[in-house]
Amino acid sequence: MKTDYDLAIVGAGSGGIGAALAAARLGLRVILIEQAQTIGGTATLGGVHDWEGGAGGTGLPFDIYRRLKSIPDAVGLYSFGRHFCWQDQFYWPHALDRVNFPGGEQVIDPTLRYIDTLRRHRDPDTPADEQFKRRTWHGVMFEPDAYTRVVTQMLAETEHCDVRVSTSLQNVESTDGVLHSASLSDGTAVHARSWIDATGNAVLCKACGCQTYFGRDAQDRFGEPSAPKNASTSLNGVTLIYRVTPTQMPGVEPLAATMTTDCWWAECFPPTHATRYPNGDININMLPSMSGEEFVALGPSKAYSECLLRVRAHWHFLQQHWPEFQKFKLHWIAPALGVRESRRVSAKYMLREQDLLAGLSGQKHKDIIAIADHPMDRHGEGGGCIELTHPYGVPYSCLIPEDMRNLLIACRASGFSSIAASSCRLSRTMMQLGQAAGTAAAIAERENLDVADVQPDTLRACLHEQFVQLDWPMSLTLEAHLSQDV
Repeated sequence: MKTDYDLAIVGAGSGGIGAALAAARLGLRVILIEQAQTIGGTATLGGVHDWEGGAGGTGLPFDIYRRLKSIPDAVGLYSFGRHFCWQDQFYWPHALDRVNFPGGEQVIDPTLRYIDTLRRHRDPDTPADEQFKRRTWHGVMFEPDAYTRVVTQMLAETEHCDVRVSTSLQNVESTDGVLHSASLSDGTAVHARSWIDATGNAVLCKACGCQTYFGRDAQDRFGEPSAPKNASTSLNGVTLIYRVTPTQMPGVEPLAATMTTDCWWAECFPPTHATRYPNGDININMLPSMSGEEFVALGPSKAYSECLLRVRAHWHFLQQHWPEFQKFKLHWIAPALGVRESRRVSAKYMLREQDLLAGLSGQKHKDIIAIADHPMDRHGEGGGCIELTHPYGVPYSCLIPEDMRNLLIACRASGFSSIAASSCRLSRTMMQLGQAAGTAAAIAERENLDVADVQPDTLRACLHEQFVQLDWPMSLTLEAHLSQDV
């Protein structure tokens, strides 16, 4: 079966959803292809039901948030509760009986507004202490089923988006930098003017022969001051997220007889990022469950099986040492690992550490299409967690694979160095990349261009019209729009 579209998107995670909504709302005939049984990617199947605080999460994320607010207990905004680093002394892991919480706790805070979740960075003269973080670091927690329903409804309302789940890419036909068609596992032969790879692992780009990078970049690749001298295949750590729910029968859930109560994979059990859902459940994120190096060595399937065991051991550890967790029971384990880094495509421009450190005021790019301010954080892979002192911009040229004319990439596999990817990887940022890519495809269709030739001024103007934040501080017009937090 042969089908023609204006835009074909492979991957329905945050980037793919952003691209599909933006393009379909602008009238393009869109097909959104996802190999999993449902849309959402890491934000649903990976258990990352949390939009961490950070600059730039406007546009489509705010539209989705407002829809979620109409559903009871579907979404909430959070502030910090307890954190083991804010005790008078830091006892982890040597005196666990004196640790007030096994990591960081986020609690639903009804006094917050969505606009309060749009900053992470500190000013250069402001210490990143407990007071600053309590005052500034807020995020969004949502129910994954409600999120899926809302996004599915929003896509359907456009009347221009054909969503195919449980469908994988089989083969592609491309010549001279132009992608012509692709065959799908359901027998469809898709033809489209423009294409977007939102797979997270650059599946479509690799099929077209695009160059990709994997692992940590050597210093001489992008000239980054914090990069190691030698390249390696090490990736950012991965996490298997789980959820616990209150129980009427308090106690410590038993481990299988074959399991040890010790942490067999590290010096001690990892700290816990615990975030409350609006209904009182807790999302538990080990930081991390597995190193990127071990994940690469085991492969996805064996890594997931090993992390299942680690989840049960970690939960048992929490219940043993903190009686408050004995009032909860294990309720759900994410069906997919939370992967923070994968292959990255060689793009027209590669975002790098220098961009993050320069910030918007120091970058010279004229094609910024998204902003972010998350720290450079490799989750146990070395380099620590380096907070930023200003937001930075992501250029449109990071979405254009080298030597391709009608293909964009809008996901964590976009044109980022490994260091830049450790910052520019959060769900709302990925959705902003997708919104920019989908909008660019609509401009290309309207002006009879390849997406690689879309003019930055035109694209940025369209994004401003969609209330996408591209500057810091935000305009009064955008601030007024975000105040419609009802």
